Amino acid sequence: MFADQNLYHYSLLSLFLIGPPTFLACQFLTAPYGKHHRPGWGPAISPPLAWFLMESPTLWLTFLLFPFGKNHTNPLSFVLISPYLFHYTNRTIIYPLKLYFNAYRRKTKDGSPAGGFPVSVALLAFGFNLLNAYVQARWVSHYADFDADEWFWLRFVGGLAVFAGGMAMNVWADKVLVGLKSQGGGYKIPKGGLFEYVSCPNYLGEIVEWLGWALMTWSWAGLGFFLYTFANLVPRARFNHEWYLQKFGEDYPRKRKAVIPFLY
Repeated sequence: MFADQNLYHYSLLSLFLIGPPTFLACQFLTAPYGKHHRPGWGPAISPPLAWFLMESPTLWLTFLLFPFGKNHTNPLSFVLISPYLFHYTNRTIIYPLKLYFNAYRRKTKDGSPAGGFPVSVALLAFGFNLLNAYVQARWVSHYADFDADEWFWLRFVGGLAVFAGGMAMNVWADKVLVGLKSQGGGYKIPKGGLFEYVSCPNYLGEIVEWLGWALMTWSWAGLGFFLYTFANLVPRARFNHEWYLQKFGEDYPRKRKAVIPFLY
C-alpha cells in the first residue's frame, strides 16, 4: 500500500511538473503531424493507427486498474469514470475509424500522398496517456472518498454539463475537419458554427471537456489533467491559426481568434 501511494503521488506530481515545460516548448515548436507534418522526425505510421495506439492506454489501463481499487464495488466510481471512458472510446476507436474511412483511405486509394504520423511523437503521446490514465483511473477507483463526499452529485451534474458541452464541440469540429479532408484537393477553410469565432474549436472543446472533468472529480488529478491540456493545446491552436493565415491570406476571416472566442 505504501509503495502504491508513493507511485501515485509521484505520478500526480509529474503530471503537474510536465505542464510548464510543455507550454514553454510548444511556444517554439509544434508537433509535426497533420497540417504541420514535416520530415526529420524519423519513421512514420498511418495517422489512424497512430491515434489508436497512442490513445489506447486510456482504455486498457483503466480497465486493468479498476478491479484493484477499494472503490471497485462502489457505483459512484463507475458513474464518475464513465464520461472519461466515453471520451476515450471516441478518441481511441471511433475517431481513428472515421479518419481512415472518410479521409485516409480515400487519399491512399487515389494515389495522392496520405501523410504520416511520426512514431516518435506517437510514443511521446503514448507515454503521457500511460501516466495520465494511471493518475485518473487510480484516483477514481481507489483514492477518491465517495462516502465522505456530500457534494458529489451537485459537482458531478455541473461538471458533466460542462464536459458534455465541450465534447459536443470537439466531436462536431472533428467531423467538419475530417469531412473537408475527405473531399480531397488540399486544405480548405472550415466554416460554420464555432469556426466563425475560432480556428480550433476542436481544441477549445477538449479544453472545456477536461475543465468539466476537473469539476466532476474535484481532485488534484482532474486539475492536473486540465492544466496540461491547456498547456498543450493553446500553443498548438496558435500555430494552427497562424498556418491558416499564411496559407489563405486575405481569404481567411480576420476576426477569428485561435482558440478562445474574442480573446485569443
